[in-house]
Amino acid sequence: MILTDKEILAAINRGEILISPFDPTCLGTNSYDVHLSPYLATYVDDVLDARQHNAIQHFEMGEEGFVLQPGTLYLGSTVEYTETHATVPFLEGKSSVGRLGIDIHATAGKGDVGFCNHWTLEISCSKAVRVYAGMPIGQLIYFKVEGGIENYYNKKHNAKYNEVNVRPVESMMWKNKW
Repeated sequence: MILTDKEILAAINRGEILISPFDPTCLGTNSYDVHLSPYLATYVDDVLDARQHNAIQHFEMGEEGFVLQPGTLYLGSTVEYTETHATVPFLEGKSSVGRLGIDIHATAGKGDVGFCNHWTLEISCSKAVRVYAGMPIGQLIYFKVEGGIENYYNKKHNAKYNEVNVRPVESMMWKNKW
C-alpha cells in the first residue's frame, strides 16, 4: 500500500519518516518532491571495474546550471536528507524531468527501511539538457511494510552507504564479497 499525503504527514509526526528540509508545498497526493543538489560527479576513468574502487570527480553547479551530455553517467544527490524507519521509500523521476529526456536512476529506485541519508542519483540523458541546483528532480513514494524488521539498513554492519554525505557517492560494489 502506498502512503497518501495524510499518511506521510502522520508518519512524519510519529518520527517514522524524516525529510529535511521539509516543505509542505512539495507534498503531493501520494508522494514528496525532492530537489537536485548543486553537487554532481562523474567517474574519472572511461572503463569502470566492478571489483575495484572507481574514483569520481565532484563539481558544483553555479547559478547558470550545468548542461548534461548524452553518453555520460552523472552522479547527483538530493537536497533533502531523508530517514525512513517503518516504510520502504521508492524514488521515481518526475514526469516533467522524464519529458526532458532525463533518467534519475539506473536501477536503484528502492530504498531500505532504515535508510538515513541524501539520495545519490544515477543521472543520464537522451539529449543535452541544462539542469539547475534546486530544481525538482524526483519524488519519494512510501510503501507500508508488513511484518517485523530484523535488519534496518542504518544498523547493518555491512551497509555501504550509511556515511551521511550531501555530495553524490560512487559505487561501492567493490566492497561486496563475491
